[in-house]
Amino acid sequence: MALAANTVVISQNRALGFPSSKLLSNLHSHLHTHSSSFQQRIRRIPISTTTASSSITKATLSDVQLRDLNPVSTTTTWSEFSRNVSGEWDGYGADFSAEGKPSELPESVVPEAYREWEVKVFDWQTQCPTLAEPEERLLVYKSIKLLPTVGCEADAATRYSIDERIIGGVEDDNKVSAFAYHASGSYVAVWPIEDMGTSKLLELEYCLVNPQDRESRVRIIQVVRVDRTKMGLQNVKVFREQWYGPFRNGEQLGGCAIRDSGFAATETMEASEVAGVWQGPHAVASFDVFQTDFLREVVGDSVRKSVRVESDLILLPKQLWCSLKESEDDETCSEVGWLFDHGRAITSRCIFSAAKLKEVSISCETRAAEDA
Repeated sequence: MALAANTVVISQNRALGFPSSKLLSNLHSHLHTHSSSFQQRIRRIPISTTTASSSITKATLSDVQLRDLNPVSTTTTWSEFSRNVSGEWDGYGADFSAEGKPSELPESVVPEAYREWEVKVFDWQTQCPTLAEPEERLLVYKSIKLLPTVGCEADAATRYSIDERIIGGVEDDNKVSAFAYHASGSYVAVWPIEDMGTSKLLELEYCLVNPQDRESRVRIIQVVRVDRTKMGLQNVKVFREQWYGPFRNGEQLGGCAIRDSGFAATETMEASEVAGVWQGPHAVASFDVFQTDFLREVVGDSVRKSVRVESDLILLPKQLWCSLKESEDDETCSEVGWLFDHGRAITSRCIFSAAKLKEVSISCETRAAEDA
């Protein structure tokens, strides 16, 4: 299916094609090897594309326990990360206000039938084809929004927008200011979006892999306004995604076989399920304004305690939450979390000092005993 005439293409980079020749060489023959078993797994809807595809397959990933992942070298960890992050991630995405209220899709993209039935539409069906080069620290992915349809219309999978991101590689292509990764496939990226002179906008993108299901992840993106040293939350974007097979550059869509549904208008959890004292191993990456290496591995397994207050939490559907708060020492803490099981959560934080990134952490936490 060619892009519709009114397709909007949004790119953080100048080239929409993947930039690394190593990623694109000799991939058609490898893809053919995997395609037969892949098609048996799931019925997929074709979407036309002319870009070559990759054979990078999903690696077997044990439950994410940060204390167990202490790799020998950064190269080894990046290779494991590349295997676990690469592939076709399909699902749904939605926008939320700074208070956690879902935003309706623009009326211009909502089918007439929904408007006649007075049905509100909050969710985009999405694709996120992702490819990481295991030998070079290079990651490319596209966040693709599809126009909503009535029912499951296989011939109506039309792209509305494409937002391509590149981490690493040629300096002119790379727009990320900081990137921290974990072998599990989880990562944190800081994206400068707009510079308005006295203020600027950042996107803090958190990708968290479910420790109990290696093929399920969420991406929570905080859009933050920075006024000199002050930081304030503008809005939040959430993507819930499932892994559907090796990277194919978005050529096909899971369609009716997607193992999820729209979530934006569903109930949130109670704040009491997250508030209180939590503890668990933290893997950390430190950043310094004087250092030029923007790409870091989160390392370590020191156990830390976290205290969350109900009034700080922005509750989101599907057991998700986020927060952005200032401390008395001129530091700002951005946090997101996913309560993937009762009393168990995967969380991630960015600590800023005077609006400069200081630290990124990814943690697996459990609720601490009341007398701990």
